[in-house]
Amino acid sequence: MAASTEPRAGNSARWPRLCVLVGTIVVAFALLLGTGTAGAVVANVSQCVAAIAAAVACLHRARRLTGRMRWGWALIGLGVLSWGLGQAVACWYSLVGREVPLPSEADLGYLGIVVLTPIGLLVLPSRAQTLAGRVRSVLDGLMVAASLVLMAWIFVVTPLLEGGKAGLALYLSLAYPLGDVVIVTMVLYMLAQQRRTGRGFNNLALVGIGIVAFAASDIAYAYLQLLGAYRSGSATDIGWFTGFCLILLAALMPARPVEQDEQDSGQPVGVLLPYVAVLAALFTSVVWYATTGHSNLFVAYTRSALILLIVGRQLLTLRENRNLTRTLEARVAARTAELFASEQRFHALVQHSSDVVTVVSPEADVLYQSESVQRVFGYPARALNGKRLTKLLDPESGIRLAQALRQVAGRPYATTVLEITVPHRDKRLRQAEMTITNLLSDPSVAGLVLNTRDISERKELQDQLVHEAYHDALTQLANRALFRERVGEALRTKPADGEVTVLFLDLDGFKEVNDSLGHLAGDQLLVQVADRLRSSVRDGDVVARFGGDEFAVLIESERGARDAEQVARRIIEVLETPFASDTRNIHVQASIGLAAAGMLADGETDGAEQLMRNADLAMYKAKSAGGSVHASYDPEMLSDLVARLELEADLRLALERGQLHLHYQPTIDLTTSEVVGFEALARWQHPTRGLIPPAEFIPIAEATGLIVPLGRWVLREACSQAVEWSAAGGRPVKMAVNVSVRQFDRADLVEVVAGILAETGMPADQLCLEMTESVLMTDTDDNLEQLLRLKALGVTLAIDDFGTGYSSLAYLRRFPVDTLKIDRSFVERLGALTDDTALADTIVQLGKSLGMACVAEGIEEFGQLAALREMGCHFAQGYYFSRPVPATEAGRLFLEGAEAVAR
Repeated sequence: MAASTEPRAGNSARWPRLCVLVGTIVVAFALLLGTGTAGAVVANVSQCVAAIAAAVACLHRARRLTGRMRWGWALIGLGVLSWGLGQAVACWYSLVGREVPLPSEADLGYLGIVVLTPIGLLVLPSRAQTLAGRVRSVLDGLMVAASLVLMAWIFVVTPLLEGGKAGLALYLSLAYPLGDVVIVTMVLYMLAQQRRTGRGFNNLALVGIGIVAFAASDIAYAYLQLLGAYRSGSATDIGWFTGFCLILLAALMPARPVEQDEQDSGQPVGVLLPYVAVLAALFTSVVWYATTGHSNLFVAYTRSALILLIVGRQLLTLRENRNLTRTLEARVAARTAELFASEQRFHALVQHSSDVVTVVSPEADVLYQSESVQRVFGYPARALNGKRLTKLLDPESGIRLAQALRQVAGRPYATTVLEITVPHRDKRLRQAEMTITNLLSDPSVAGLVLNTRDISERKELQDQLVHEAYHDALTQLANRALFRERVGEALRTKPADGEVTVLFLDLDGFKEVNDSLGHLAGDQLLVQVADRLRSSVRDGDVVARFGGDEFAVLIESERGARDAEQVARRIIEVLETPFASDTRNIHVQASIGLAAAGMLADGETDGAEQLMRNADLAMYKAKSAGGSVHASYDPEMLSDLVARLELEADLRLALERGQLHLHYQPTIDLTTSEVVGFEALARWQHPTRGLIPPAEFIPIAEATGLIVPLGRWVLREACSQAVEWSAAGGRPVKMAVNVSVRQFDRADLVEVVAGILAETGMPADQLCLEMTESVLMTDTDDNLEQLLRLKALGVTLAIDDFGTGYSSLAYLRRFPVDTLKIDRSFVERLGALTDDTALADTIVQLGKSLGMACVAEGIEEFGQLAALREMGCHFAQGYYFSRPVPATEAGRLFLEGAEAVAR
């Protein structure tokens, strides 16, 4: 079928008014002709105008359509236009006062509608049909056509033939009614193929009614021509005028969208139409034969043809009925097989399902039991049929099941789910989940359906997961989450005279065990520690492991009792005994912090968390005391922690806000008494707390890692200042900068130093990097590589506070150190005959023997200076010469020399 787009021919709101207007015009025209008021000229012109208007409407509709629909309406419009042109010729005859002869030039236009309109109707799209449907439609069309031809022959053709006309006039007189018969037959045929609610049905119906009115006028015209009584402007012209007005309305009718369910509803109107036409034709022929008394060969042949068409139509119908019967039988058989397969599938699913399906009465009597009950719970199905299910369960489960059955019994299709205990046939108790559905109102079930599933393994898995979620996997002690819950519960249920105490325990030396013996030995040690903790606490105390080597104990006691301290002492005592391992005995100690609920501040929102935090703080207090002791929480611990955290937060912003600056302490050459260099020391001028000593913020920077950006800033500032002083004084200045262990842990230390030297223009040999002995003791190989790379840059390396750590001659020979700085603890008692004098002299002589320079720190008196000069020490620092001073004052000292230093 060709695609088409059906537009709206006009506004739907204006369509009723248009119908009323056209109807009024038709009635007025009929009154004028019926009363003889209008003459032939008015009648002919009115018909001409009506025909041309209808043609224009058809062509306009065709222009807005596509495909076969456009061509069909265009041909209908051209046929109507052809008739209008023929009528224009008739108007010319009327204007000159002449009757239109037969035949005449007007007949050429009149015949156009007979030729073009049927073609247009054939072009219009129709519904797709099967071969049998197309054959049936053809037979129906032939039956309608033969019936109409038979009636036209009786009423029109026979009178014309008997009237004595001959030649072209006869043929024209026959062409008009027979053409109308063909057009009406085609319209009826097409209407028969459409459903009454189908798109285009109303338009085509109006066209068909118009052609019928047209045919009535053509028949009347032929009859009056036979009698010689036809005159233009008579009542005969009403049919033509009405027909064109109906075609005009068909072309202007607005389209109505048709929903799919409308299109599929109803029955074809063409089922009875052929039979009605045949009955009308046969009735007409019988009446004609009864009135005339003689027969006619054409009538007889046509009636025979109609009989043959009816027989063929019935044979086709019989064949279609047989095919329909076979199709229905096949569909019934397929549906029956599908239902049987579905029933078998349902039966198999029920019998082999992991769910046990049971149908019971409201009183819990078993009406149906699936075979799967034997596989799941061990009972044969036949042993349960007719039994009361509640009596087969334990009393508690039976009561709960009876309550659930009563709950859903009064509500059709209601469901509920419950968990009950079901005894297995082997006496094991199984946990089951039961879904109860009320199908009492369903006649195929008529009971309460119980779908029961064994969830024992799922419950065991849930219990296992809960245990794993709240217990430590290594020691099987409670973990932090469970311990926190138990502490919170203990605080909520604590009596007025009771006390809740948390012990927080951390092993001393556990990291060394892991590093030396491996993590497997560390895990074995943790398991043994857990066992000893269990044996040290009382029944009811909760022991937990938080992770690593951290443990906790929850103790509930009476207020004023010393139970928590006693448990802490027992733990320390049992941990004193060495732990056995595969290779050797392991000694570890414990630092324990105690926090009691009575020390909690009023208004604490999370007492459990605060209590655990307090115990943690107390533990750090115990660890700072040397370990293997216990300490109780004091509120000052929290205030110290808060102050430390505030100081840490301020320190993070100090560099950005320019609160840090450098002081410089001069280094004196003891031979020449000249200032040869400085040591750069960081100072922090806090906006509210004033000058903060390095002893307070440097450890925080070390602990938090802020020492890395701080050290980078100190190095850059010190190098820039040294370059500035060297340029002003005309001689080089040695600048010493401290480097922390954290900076040595960074792989980019050498690149940072090289970059700052290049950025500031500082000669590498004028930079001295000072480090503590801990740098030589940790990550020895990695730090040795770092030191060798720094030495390759040309910088000087010094060991600060030498003699206070664990350095040995082996390390001094291995590491590329240039300078030893004697700690002030060896300098402060020089000048008297003490061990410190001997140690200081030993360090100086050791440095000389290894080719290293020595710098004495902390000189405050002349006697100390004299002793160091006598030993042969090279350089010195101390308050005797100068305190650390800001950059401006340090520059003056460097430029003015030793005299300024002495002053």
